[in-house]
Amino acid sequence: MTEAQGRLLRRHSEQVILGYDADGAGQAAILRGMEILQNLGCDIRVLQIEGAKDPDEYVVKYGPERFQKCVESAISLVEFKVKVLKKQLNIENTNDKIKFLNEIAKILAKIGNQMEREIYVDKLAKEYKISKEAIWAEVNKLMYKDSSGSKKLEKKVIAAQVVKEEKQEMVSEAILKRENMVIYLLINETEKAYEKLKLVVTLESFKDELNKQILKKLYEELEKGNINTNHILDWFEEEKMISHITEIMAYDFEITDISKALEDLINIYEKEKLVDRRNKILKQLETASELSGEEMKSLENELNDIILKLAKIK
Repeated sequence: MTEAQGRLLRRHSEQVILGYDADGAGQAAILRGMEILQNLGCDIRVLQIEGAKDPDEYVVKYGPERFQKCVESAISLVEFKVKVLKKQLNIENTNDKIKFLNEIAKILAKIGNQMEREIYVDKLAKEYKISKEAIWAEVNKLMYKDSSGSKKLEKKVIAAQVVKEEKQEMVSEAILKRENMVIYLLINETEKAYEKLKLVVTLESFKDELNKQILKKLYEELEKGNINTNHILDWFEEEKMISHITEIMAYDFEITDISKALEDLINIYEKEKLVDRRNKILKQLETASELSGEEMKSLENELNDIILKLAKIK
């Protein structure tokens, strides 16, 4: 396949299914064709046939209806690359399985769409019995390899682990997870998350000091218009911050609906602010003798408004 042929195909169809001979030369041709079509922005699929050396022989032997079913079940570019890789390695062998993990991480790191990448991570983790955290850790190393912090990512930072253990004593696991999710969404879903979260989630909203420092830097850079977070680690110099961000990026928050996740987070932070203000008003009202009638009435009205707002938050 030439680039000119690829452009002609792209002009008539976004999705292109490649069906070459099943031999080694045919498989190599698929990989070359994929590179051309991928650069042209095509949705590439690969035909999988068994019992015949090429599509022509398959149709002669099994008929067009059965061939059509093969066309409909053609696999994606990522699935094909993983399948080829699996044939080259014995994943029952520990060393080969480690090599397999490293190679699929390279494939996944090249996927531009975060949601698509997450789907493949989930699928491959289940299919090959590899933890999602392990896959994400390798993918993130590759995605940020051009960053000045790449070497730091490869180290086991004991100091960062100590910090994490200490902070967990002061801040609950639920709050830590929520704050980590805010950071995760700001990095991975910047355009959807930033404008919404910045109105509700302030630095004062964060309880964990390390997360607060990371949030502060994120807000500063995003406010400047630096919305490309592909090299986010370049924004940070401290090892503990780089290590913590890498952990967050590798963690599976099990987000299935970005909009719903943002809505839930916003509701939680809004509710916390309202509850905090309600408690302050109640304390003030306890010292009613020190308040004027007008101040009392103003506080009571504010308290009623807060109670109504709290009732509306799911």
